[in-house]
Amino acid sequence: MATSNDLLIKQRSVIEFLAAEGCSAANIHARMKTVYGEMCISDCAVRKWVRIFKGEDPRETVLRIESARVGPFPHRSLLIMRKLTA
Repeated sequence: MATSNDLLIKQRSVIEFLAAEGCSAANIHARMKTVYGEMCISDCAVRKWVRIFKGEDPRETVLRIESARVGPFPHRSLLIMRKLTA
């Protein structure tokens, strides 16, 4: 039997796949609800992951920049990128 963490990872994979196909968050959640029932993640969580996978979440962009640690002074690069995206 799958653990709750395994189930969450599977559901995120489904969201990533269907978002790449162009499905809306509402459609993805409705389809997942029929498969996972009570174990399905919330509509709000589906919308959040769809935004992240489509690259529309600015917080995710900042996280990618922070994790890249670009240049000798990563904090300066991060400040510059925040100004550019603001």
